[in-house]
Amino acid sequence: LMRSWAEIAYRNRGAMLAIPYVFTIVVYYGETERDVFVWFFGLLVFSAGFCLRVWARTHHPYRVAVRVGPTTTGPYAYVRNPIYLANIAMLAGAAILSELLWFVPIMIVWCFTVYTFVVKREEAHLSNKFGSLYDAYLGAVARWLPKIRHHLSATVNANRRPLAGCIVAELRCLLLCLPLIGKEIASEMWRLGA
Repeated sequence: LMRSWAEIAYRNRGAMLAIPYVFTIVVYYGETERDVFVWFFGLLVFSAGFCLRVWARTHHPYRVAVRVGPTTTGPYAYVRNPIYLANIAMLAGAAILSELLWFVPIMIVWCFTVYTFVVKREEAHLSNKFGSLYDAYLGAVARWLPKIRHHLSATVNANRRPLAGCIVAELRCLLLCLPLIGKEIASEMWRLGA
């Protein structure tokens, strides 16, 4: 049963994560009107996620024809799923930007739940693909939160991707903010007209 849920989550993770994000765009109930706090803190959390995502991409040999082992450099030396953590931070930042502060914990729990099922499936796949090499990595590096005083040595990744190219490739993530900016403008126009 766990395997089937993991497969469903893996195949539908984009749609499953879109559900709470769309909620933040269309719901106005319980908005806070502390705009300076919301926009500062929301952009800070979102930006931290964006930067982590870019850093992870520079170390991840995405779509490289030959991979001899799991990625273990950069943020992968500290946590096994830095891109998913980055996505969670960006979605939490989006929830803050939506002014639905009460929804932020729900967004985080939802994302962690979906990604927990996703990584179960991915870890099984990578364990089959890389065997004991990946199993050793599983034992050394935490899934979500870095272990205090323990991480893999940050060795140089010869296959590292150029930073500028990774930034350009990830700029599409910034589009998540546009509907929230539109929501804020619509909300202000409604208040001024009321």
